[in-house]
Amino acid sequence: MTAPDSPELADRAAEWAGAYVHIPFCARLCPYCDFVVVVGRDEDADRYLRALTDEIAAEPPWRPLDAVSFGGGTPSRFGGWRLASVVEALAARFGLAVDAEVGLEANPEDWTPALAAELAAAGFGRVSFGAQSFDPDVLAALGRRHRPGDVARAVETARDAGFRSVNLDLIYGHPAEDTASWEATLDAALALDPDHLSVYALTVEPGTDLWRAVRAGAPPPDPDAQADRWELAQVKATAAGLVRYEVSNLARLGHACRYNLTVWARGEYLGFGVGAHGFRDGVRKVNVRRLDTYLRRVEAGIGPVQATEVVAGEEAERERLMLGLRRAAGVRLGDAGQALVDSEEGRRLIAAGVVEVRGDRLVVRRPLLTDTVTRLVLR
Repeated sequence: MTAPDSPELADRAAEWAGAYVHIPFCARLCPYCDFVVVVGRDEDADRYLRALTDEIAAEPPWRPLDAVSFGGGTPSRFGGWRLASVVEALAARFGLAVDAEVGLEANPEDWTPALAAELAAAGFGRVSFGAQSFDPDVLAALGRRHRPGDVARAVETARDAGFRSVNLDLIYGHPAEDTASWEATLDAALALDPDHLSVYALTVEPGTDLWRAVRAGAPPPDPDAQADRWELAQVKATAAGLVRYEVSNLARLGHACRYNLTVWARGEYLGFGVGAHGFRDGVRKVNVRRLDTYLRRVEAGIGPVQATEVVAGEEAERERLMLGLRRAAGVRLGDAGQALVDSEEGRRLIAAGVVEVRGDRLVVRRPLLTDTVTRLVLR
């Protein structure tokens, strides 16, 4: 197997075909969430399933899919048979590669042995649990419904059902969390021996409940504390045998997320569902973000695409560089990379040890400064 952070794997992902399916249904809205979600609309699940399968059937024929990712929202609330029906629709329309990765996001409190068995039988092999924290007080502050023990039970159930790869999502930097709490969360997560770990800094997104609370005087996340917690996560996860292959993602050998690698390599992927994005044949498509509008448009045969954008030339080259720089393997220099290296700012970054040229690749050596580097690419 190829190492998660290898240049060979990073480059190979550009040839894969992916599909993303958005499931918007949630039991509650987390205060930090700015994704396309709906609460209290579970009665529309069957109607949404019909719309998804109609949207898939209307997509022009393509090639077999190497990776399928169900995100949300909360895909695990959609029901195993509905998720299986979507996979069947994708397989019928495009085909699935022999070793295709089929994964979903799930909340620990939704995960049951029956659901796990149903999904495994339908071809799902990867699950990403939104653990976020193992501190009950932090979970409450994040608006999460599960308890720490639910995560361990979910992981065990997934493995018993035959899931090949289990990821845990963690969020760090809420003011309710201190260093001891974060260290305990990391220890608890790693004790479950996950195949993959994602660690994300809490961000204050405009329009969210968290944003409104901060505007009203609540303390925002401390960026210095977040940087320290990212560093601690790298030390502990690396000691546990995980390899960082992207700014926020670490994996064991053979468990790097194929769908995410496709996106970071600027590979092609289809997007289905409300708010979904797709990128195929150099064209990016974005679906409408309101559930009722999505349903009406698909049912009327209009299609849900709200906007399209042709990404070509210099813009495509800059996008390739920005996405690729997120990876530990870096990205081939190309015209945009060479221009950055030759610029005054680029020379300063190299001298400061922020970026490095390794053969024909450009690598960010200080991952927390990746956004700073990519902003220079946009100039």
